[in-house]
Amino acid sequence: MAGPLSGFRILELSGIGPGPFCGMMLADMGAEVIRIDRPGGNPTAEGGHDVLFRNRQSISVNLKHPDGVAALLKLCESADAIFEGYRPGVAERLGVGPDACMARNPKLVYGRMTGWGQTGPLAQSAGHDINYISISGALHAIGRRDEKPALPLNLIGDFGGGGMMLAYGMVCALLEAQRSGKGQVIDCAMHEGSAALMAMFYGLRSNGLFSDRRGTHMLDSGAHFYDVYETADGKFISIGSIEPQFYALLKEKAGLGEEFAEQMNEARWPEQKEKIAAIFRSKTRDQWCEIMEGSDVCFAPVLGLEEAPQHPHNVARGSFISVDGVTQHAPTPRFSRTPSTTPESMRKPGTDTRATLLRAGFGEAEVAALIESGAVTQL
Repeated sequence: MAGPLSGFRILELSGIGPGPFCGMMLADMGAEVIRIDRPGGNPTAEGGHDVLFRNRQSISVNLKHPDGVAALLKLCESADAIFEGYRPGVAERLGVGPDACMARNPKLVYGRMTGWGQTGPLAQSAGHDINYISISGALHAIGRRDEKPALPLNLIGDFGGGGMMLAYGMVCALLEAQRSGKGQVIDCAMHEGSAALMAMFYGLRSNGLFSDRRGTHMLDSGAHFYDVYETADGKFISIGSIEPQFYALLKEKAGLGEEFAEQMNEARWPEQKEKIAAIFRSKTRDQWCEIMEGSDVCFAPVLGLEEAPQHPHNVARGSFISVDGVTQHAPTPRFSRTPSTTPESMRKPGTDTRATLLRAGFGEAEVAALIESGAVTQL
């Protein structure tokens, strides 16, 4: 594998959603990520979720079999890191918790990701993204005036505050381990990662510039110059003309009259929003693109998942790629000297069991015995 993390070996105790996202981020950057799948595979890893499982090997290990546990602990000896997304205490009950794994390799980084964290009164409770972003303050802040909070998919809790935050934590710990020679445990809680993503808004609130009432702030659909508008053909455009020079250009290109002279008079925002919405409904999305796209208005068409990869800017940069017929994002961010290679599509669970164990130092007879006992499975 090419990329800035080339040379690192990371074990991923396979799960769903944010865990695979973390594994994808690390593998996209060149780390050798070995997915530890359970026997029978992961049903959510098929079909629509396969992008999250790209770019890594898969071995199938039965962690309810003592020889399967022993095999994983031996793999830890040659790994730089391992991560899991179980409820607190589950990994310990399986025999693959931090103490057991790090006893085999004191330099091992052990990543743990949960919704509520490893400690606290909610630690053992079930939850999902919507719950984690609820107690971080993020969900309450998203939505329009006098409407209930809007669901931002599961981008904030699972992927931003969870998978990406864990990937960041793993890289931080791996860097530190290169200096100290010691591993450590990472406690990544999605509700805390979500709170970190809200840092600017907690700061604005402390300065009296952001309230708990949705749809009243410049950035949350309160302002007429920062919002999404419908066009004549039932499609949408986005406007983000915050700075005065960008707002002046918006007024020019949209033909806004004197009633739009006061940009920052919040009392006039509802009236201005209603009037500018009518103006944007007078032309199609493509017509507005001809007028505004590429200018300093801070404008973009709102594109669907089928349209986005075809946008000229995305095409020019190669922002999207096709892997075995599946359209998906290219590895990001980009590096000038150690660029990532084109990802490989998801490997079926257990595809690489034999080869991976042999590379890790297991003997041929040992691997055959593990397969025979059902401790591991080779597809």
